[in-house]
Amino acid sequence: MTDSSAAIETRTEGATTIIRFNRPRQFNSIDTEARSRLRKDLAAAAADPAVRAVVLTGSGRAFCAGQDLREMQEVPKGIVLGDLVREHYNPIVQLLVSMPKPVIAAVNGTAAGAGMALALACDLRIAAESAAFTTAFAGIGLSCDTGISWTLPRIAGRAAALDLLMRPRVIGSAEALRLGLVHQVVADTDFDTTWRSLSDELAAGPTTALAAIKASVNNSSGTTLDAAVEFEANQMTRTHRTRDHKTAVTAFLAKSAPVFAGY
Repeated sequence: MTDSSAAIETRTEGATTIIRFNRPRQFNSIDTEARSRLRKDLAAAAADPAVRAVVLTGSGRAFCAGQDLREMQEVPKGIVLGDLVREHYNPIVQLLVSMPKPVIAAVNGTAAGAGMALALACDLRIAAESAAFTTAFAGIGLSCDTGISWTLPRIAGRAAALDLLMRPRVIGSAEALRLGLVHQVVADTDFDTTWRSLSDELAAGPTTALAAIKASVNNSSGTTLDAAVEFEANQMTRTHRTRDHKTAVTAFLAKSAPVFAGY
């Protein structure tokens, strides 16, 4: 069941959980309810073995406009913004990056500030042709958060990351594709069909192996080659023992397509 009036609308279709920002009149900006529900629903998806892929998307014309600035004006004096980031945004981005299953950002419209950062924390990003991106933070006199200082340089390179962060501007889907911020841009009319097809493909994949690949890539970002290859060897041991590996080998020898169970 889903609550269509909630700031975050979450539903599971087959083996895919779809988490949708659902404040279209506010361009899906993130308020207290949205932060809480997003963190809770991501944690539930991560822990549920029946969920084999996750999609993060938005309703209406925006993907996510980041933190609701109107709400910030009502924050009591003495509240430290960094504490809010530590309590809410840090755990959310950590859940996305560490999720032991693939996460797709289906960027249907504008992704700004923390909204752009959340999209970058996902594993794959598909953008509608009309989608747009902006880091936004420096434009309102703030530093950056939600892990974008970690994800953006790894995706676009240090120089491009600093340019986008220090000179925030709106970039369209074509430039986002050129910079590597998204891996595919599709016509608005084909958008829903495309991301659903990708999520179905990933949800039908060898989930444990995909999680191990994701963990290996994440691990390699901050370690030496020697440590990275040792980590890879450990993941090989783990995946070699799975039912999916045995199924795939049998199917290969029989010249048939494997049907993965996810474990």
